[in-house]
Amino acid sequence: MPPTLGDFRRDQLAIAALFCFLGFQYATWASRLPALKDRFDLGGTEVGLLLMVCGVGAAVSFPLVAPLMRRLGARRLALWSALVLVAVLPVLAAAGGYPLVLLVIFVDGVAVGCLNVAMNARGAALESHYGRAAMAQLHATFSGGSLGGALLASGVNTVTHSVTAHFAVAAALGLLLLAGAGPRALPDAPPAGKQPTEEEKKGKKGLRSLTGASRAALWLGCAMVCGTVVEGAMNDWSALYLTEETGASGRLAPLGIAVVSVMMVLARLLGDGWRGRWGDARMVRVGSVMAGTGLALALLSGGTWTALAGFACVGLGMATVTPCLYVAAADQGPDALALVAAMGTTGLLAGPALIGFVAGRTDLTTGMAVVAASAVLVAVCSGRVRWKEREGAAAAR
Repeated sequence: MPPTLGDFRRDQLAIAALFCFLGFQYATWASRLPALKDRFDLGGTEVGLLLMVCGVGAAVSFPLVAPLMRRLGARRLALWSALVLVAVLPVLAAAGGYPLVLLVIFVDGVAVGCLNVAMNARGAALESHYGRAAMAQLHATFSGGSLGGALLASGVNTVTHSVTAHFAVAAALGLLLLAGAGPRALPDAPPAGKQPTEEEKKGKKGLRSLTGASRAALWLGCAMVCGTVVEGAMNDWSALYLTEETGASGRLAPLGIAVVSVMMVLARLLGDGWRGRWGDARMVRVGSVMAGTGLALALLSGGTWTALAGFACVGLGMATVTPCLYVAAADQGPDALALVAAMGTTGLLAGPALIGFVAGRTDLTTGMAVVAASAVLVAVCSGRVRWKEREGAAAAR
């Protein structure tokens, strides 16, 4: 029996629950960086090291993902990784010293890397199996999760400043999201009626199969690193930038993440239709330049509300960048997708550490200028890739 629209929607919702969970968990602890910074009396360099350790964990996960998926299966790996991320929150809240915090965040990075590769691989497979564009909407749920995490942080902060109480509530909500993933999430077997391609079979050999596609994969990976540096930096540093550079209150500071997330959610909900109209290549290049230019102008102007406007440009411009890059990587084969996903996770988690080191030696405004430059570099790197014209992309409209 051919797959139906109902089958597509059920599979899409199951995978979307994992995207939403990852965004929610990440924004939950990132939005409380100011509290963690004060609790352990950390400077900009220490915060940067904390974020770098998270990125190191993501990089360590890359060689582990393929054997773990063969041993556990994609669905089990994703769910176990997500459960580790749930456990990270109460352990982080209870940590009594900076070294233990570093260890917890390292584990968080490993789990994020495993979950990110698995769920994006299933998102690309969803598009391929059903012939419908869906990746932008899946990433919209990640942004929606980030928005939910930021708003929860702001709401809890008005009632209590307790990080422990906040993370306990967040962990419970995270478990509810995982329950929503359901038994259809990330099936281990190929969809019925579809046999693995020769390229997919070769993918089991690991990175050794990256030959002719390696150059395109590396350029896509570089674009992904720059793009996720932008996304990660907005999550990790927007609250601190607003408080330290513009004088925003503690209640207003989490809105930095919220503004970026709102714009990303709205743009990604419409993004699959835009992809069908203008093409993935144009969406990546125009969007990244918009993000870099808007943020740069906001930094030059200064002020809380101007900064929020610049953050909105980042959210709108970068919304469809990473979904398009993931789909382009999937066209290069499963190993290319794993490589690009791993580089993206590393950029998301390790890139903000660079901002911390720059801010520690200069100021956070200069650090955020690096973010603006990274957005422009996405357009440069993606220009080195020959993009596939996607037939039937308009089916998402």
